Parts: sequence; C-alpha cells; structure tokens
Amino acid sequence: MSQFFMIHPENPQARLIREAAKIIRDGGVVVYPTDSCYALGCHLGDKKAMERLLAIRQIDLKHHLTLVCADLSSLASYARVDNAQFRLLKAATPGSFTFILEASRDVPKRTLHPKRATIGLRVPDHAVALALLEELGEPILSCTLQLPGDEAPLTDPYEIRERLEHLVELVIDGGWCGTEPTTVIDMTDGVALIRQGKGDPARLGL
Repeated sequence: MSQFFMIHPENPQARLIREAAKIIRDGGVVVYPTDSCYALGCHLGDKKAMERLLAIRQIDLKHHLTLVCADLSSLASYARVDNAQFRLLKAATPGSFTFILEASRDVPKRTLHPKRATIGLRVPDHAVALALLEELGEPILSCTLQLPGDEAPLTDPYEIRERLEHLVELVIDGGWCGTEPTTVIDMTDGVALIRQGKGDPARLGL
C-alpha cells in the first residue's frame, strides 16, 4: 500500500521531501505535483521502476518519457543543445513545456524513443517538484498521470491514492494542479509545436 504525504504547494516540508527522495532512490514509483498536472515518476537509473511506470500507463517508449529537471543547466546536461536552442529554452523555462530533444550520452538508452534516440525534457514551475529535484540532485524520469481509458489526467490526490495505492509507493498531495498537460515542442529539426497544452507557445515565437 502506498504512502500518502500532504506537502505544502508553496512551502514544502523539508522532512517529507527527504523521505520522498529516499523512496525514489530506493526504486519506488511516485505520484507528484507539477505546474501542469500530476505526474508519475521514478529514478532515472532504475530499469524495473521505469518498466512499472510504463505498465501503469500502458504505454511503450514510442510515447516519449520526460526527464524533469531542476533547472536549465541540468536540462542541457541530458540533451544536445546548440546556442539557438538554448536561447529558446531559456525563454520558456521554468514552465509548462516539454521539449523533445536529442539525448546526450548521460541518458540511458533504454529510456529513449526506440527509433529517434530522443527524449522529453522539462523544467517545472512548482515548488514541490523543484524541492524534490534539488534533494535528489538529478532528474526524475516521468510521464503525465493519465490512466488507460481516462479522458483527462487525474487531479484529486485521494482518488489517485484509491486507484493506485497498490501500484505506487508514494502519492504526494500537493493541492490542485489542473488537468491541462504541458505544451510539447519538438526541437530536433527546427522548432515545431506537437501538442498545445498549458504553456503559451508565444514564449517561443510560435
């Protein structure tokens, strides 16, 4: 049965953040809040946790997973980014955007899109997510918490716990996150809007 932490959305309790980070390091799959939806997340280096995350969502790696990063400098460590791309990323982070980029060698191949060697990357604008990333000292491998058959992401932490309590190790209640997912921008060949979501593409000149 999963643990359930109520963490303040603006002033996260350090003790609970430390415990949540330990659960991730120990191989747990967790539900945590972001600035655009609740997300499922696990440790980047844990193959079994990644496989469980994919099984919960019933997706494969043709659906890009996302590395959720603490800041732009850490994002650039996990993707091949030229100067023009960096300027665009700087204009849109932190925020509700997911960028499809060519992965660097620091990203395990088993996490990448099987044909393109690409991955999603983003920097959230949410205190709980950022505190968790700072405590971990590395990105969280993530995807939106939208379960098979549902038309929208889950938003109620108590419903999330009820539906996932035997599938994840931790549910973080960080308050209301909304149901609108990130705006997805493919930057592997120019700049292309793939999905309109919460992030305003005008920030990228689109």
